[in-house]
This record gives sequence, C-alpha cells and structure tokens, in this order.
Amino acid sequence: MPQRVFPAYRRAMLAAGRFLNFHQEMSMQKPRTIIALAVLTGVLGAPLAAQAQTTIIEERGGTVGVAPPSVEYFIGETERPAFREYVVRERVPSYAVSVPVARGSVLPESGVTYYDVPQQYGATTYRYTVVNDRTVLVDPRSRRIMQVLD
Repeated sequence: MPQRVFPAYRRAMLAAGRFLNFHQEMSMQKPRTIIALAVLTGVLGAPLAAQAQTTIIEERGGTVGVAPPSVEYFIGETERPAFREYVVRERVPSYAVSVPVARGSVLPESGVTYYDVPQQYGATTYRYTVVNDRTVLVDPRSRRIMQVLD
C-alpha cells in the first residue's frame, strides 16, 4: 500500500538519487578531464614553442639583433680581407651620409644603393654598401647597419 500512496514521492526520491549519483560520478571525472586538457595543450603547444625559439647574435660584446638559429649573417674575420678586395675590385661608390657609421645606425631611405653579398663570402640576408668610405652590411628592410667591415 505505501507504494500506491506515495508513488510521486518515491519517483522524486529515485530521481534525486540518480541525480546525486550522476553528480558524484561527474565530479570524479572533472580532474581527469582537466588533466587530459592540460596534456593535450602541452602536446599541441610544444611545436609552436620550438618554432618561437631564436638566437641572439653578438659581435664583440654588443647585441646586434635576433635571428633564427643556425643562420650566419655576418662576414667572418677570415673572409673580410677578401671581401674588402672584392668591394674595391667592383668599384662600389661611397655614399656620404650624415648618420654615424656604426652598428645600429639607420641609413637614409634614398640616396644609398645596396648590393648582394656573393655566396663565396657566406650566406647572408643582408646587403652591403659603402658609406663615408666604410664598407657595411645592412638589413635591407630596416636599412639598419648590422656590421661595419673596416
């Protein structure tokens, strides 16, 4: 008889019990879900972090700029005499500029011509020119002097 008198009450209690059981199961699964999301984020983020790594290039104690690893941008000590001879042989004109000829200086937007560095002196994305009778390597995008060669 109690079954017939309180069927709605029993159904409500059974539903509440199922809800509590479901809630308990879900609360146990939350830490697993969070850990799984953290692992997934780490796995997907690791290649991106590796691509973002860079190397700081230094020359004689001064920081020059940031470059991708394993790319040599400068003309080394051993290649400099031969490169100077190449510049003289090519008869590259010297451009007069009002900025100091020093690493980090920015050359004017017009009035200076930039030339490709031959492969025999090293692979570089920079160009060279002669300003105020000094040969320099220049970043062509920013026109910033990256190396003074003599």
